[in-house]
Amino acid sequence: MRLNRFNPANIMVSNRGGGGGFPGGGGGRFGCGTLVLALIGAVFFGIDPAQMLGGGGTVQQAPVGPRPGFQGPAQGQSATEVCETNQYALESCNALSSLNETWQPRFQQAGIPFQQPVLNFYQGGTRSGCGAASSAMGPFYCPADQGIYLDTTFFDQMQQQLGARGDFARYYVMAHEYGHHIQHLVGTARQVRQLQQANPQAANELSVRLELQADCYAGVWAGRNRERIEPGDFEEGMTAASAIGDDTLQRQAGQAVSPESFTHGSSEQRTRWLQVGLQTGDEDQCDTFADLQ
Repeated sequence: MRLNRFNPANIMVSNRGGGGGFPGGGGGRFGCGTLVLALIGAVFFGIDPAQMLGGGGTVQQAPVGPRPGFQGPAQGQSATEVCETNQYALESCNALSSLNETWQPRFQQAGIPFQQPVLNFYQGGTRSGCGAASSAMGPFYCPADQGIYLDTTFFDQMQQQLGARGDFARYYVMAHEYGHHIQHLVGTARQVRQLQQANPQAANELSVRLELQADCYAGVWAGRNRERIEPGDFEEGMTAASAIGDDTLQRQAGQAVSPESFTHGSSEQRTRWLQVGLQTGDEDQCDTFADLQ
């Protein structure tokens, strides 16, 4: 995928170094998912829809320590220097810049306040607004500080251990985490956590649907930049989505496939929803909660 070089003024990045995841309507309305989730809560869990739509408390990890922000200058590094740490960091910054340029106008059209996420690079481990994290968790999004956290060595593991190769596979990972930022901004993530708290037995299923929506949003970004897609990109994305399906990972770990324990979705589900977003370029088509009505 041919992405323009990042514009340092258009992205926020942080180099957190080493140390010790958490885991809508046409024309950019983002309205469908909110209503669907409220109805699900009312019908299945006895929750007052007005309470969900009115903005009750969030269910998330409590912030730990200072709120991370744009920390490059504090460490004597500019955004350009942080992004040029290695090739993977450069690709991630290019992807972040493109994601901002793609999604911010959609929010403006919908009349929804938009805030760019902070891309935090780290090595080994770090502390986020959601608590301590290690690279073993893989890339993750923290709603408490609106940060995407990435140890770029994950991309080596993804290629060598999972067989997910190519730059588009890496862009897909970034776009998926950005999808969680979208869910945070529009309130979908908060509503899902409220439903999970109300009915713990449905927690895994709701988590799967949230993850699949993030996959679809990743596809929407790619679909809206279709002119930049090169031959083989689509296959790279499908391979990456399949490689990190819960069933595939369970088999690779020598475990029996256990759908009731899924948290991110099967390989088939993940590739299907990524494909929906890529083919349509329309976030309206990413309502992974529709059949729960």
